[in-house]
Amino acid sequence: MLYSDSELKKRIKAGCAVYYFYAADEALVRSAAAKVEKAFSDQAPDTTVLDGPTPSVEELVLAAGTISFFGGKRLVLLPLVRPSAYSDKDLEEFCGTLADTENAIFILTSVLEEKYGKIKPGKREQKLISACEKLGYCVQMAKPGRAALQEMARGWAAESGTSFAPGAEAALLDRCGEDQFLLQNEVAKLAALSGYGTITTEMVQTLGTVTLDADTFDMVKLVCAGNTRQALRKLQTLLELQNDPILITGALIGNYLDLYRTCLAKKSRRTLGDVAKDFRYTGKWNYRLGNAEQAASRMSRPQIEQSLKILQKLDLELKSSKLDQEILLQKALCELTLARRSL
Repeated sequence: MLYSDSELKKRIKAGCAVYYFYAADEALVRSAAAKVEKAFSDQAPDTTVLDGPTPSVEELVLAAGTISFFGGKRLVLLPLVRPSAYSDKDLEEFCGTLADTENAIFILTSVLEEKYGKIKPGKREQKLISACEKLGYCVQMAKPGRAALQEMARGWAAESGTSFAPGAEAALLDRCGEDQFLLQNEVAKLAALSGYGTITTEMVQTLGTVTLDADTFDMVKLVCAGNTRQALRKLQTLLELQNDPILITGALIGNYLDLYRTCLAKKSRRTLGDVAKDFRYTGKWNYRLGNAEQAASRMSRPQIEQSLKILQKLDLELKSSKLDQEILLQKALCELTLARRSL
């Protein structure tokens, strides 16, 4: 079952005693658990937190069986439980305790592994999910899409007393990806930079999170668009930030390989999910490959192949030539622009 805000409110009103949220992103389950904790703060003023991936059955029994000093039920939080770390016997007792306790409200969360965009719970995860579905509200937290993430960023900015200029939240998402913790931290930092006024695209590009993959992909997009001067400016920024030229080249090669793979996939009518599976991409592969596919649409297969040859030559030269590495990188970027215009 997927999460529903209205269903959660209905279960809370009905006095449901077990809430289990699982997802591939910790921010998602933490947010959902916080809503339940806030809703029960008056009814269950006593709260016990059992930290760690495998709270013992004894700890659970002790926490859940204690009568609240203030009356009412005790709230028992089990953040980031890892069912796979329990033995079959202990997990059976764990589930039994959830079912038999009358003095507590349980809020459990888990971060489960995601493969190719889907969560596939293991045997023990399935057992806990099944038990919690029978006892209360057990749901998978789906990842928000790009539009929802941008809306969340605008909400965090509003909470800080600031706002985004048109397109600035999209630029922030391009740089940070879909990590909600990172996005929220960046919004707070940019809000302070703006003097709690308006966050601009220029602020995001200048002081937003800098990752080598993101910045080298910016260079690739500029090269694909024929903007050599801006690509060289981006390169200069990376070098001034003391990024190693060989690492910059490696990141560029990785980005062009993404372009090449998505180009071949499109021609053979295969999906980005197929690409991710065939080449064992992990993490935010859909975002990464989606951007690569868009950039690859500006180039032909021979042009991408020629670009990879230029980068291979650059890599060899950086490791063997006595020429200035900055000049070699600048020369290669110009050659990449020419490759896009030829063939």
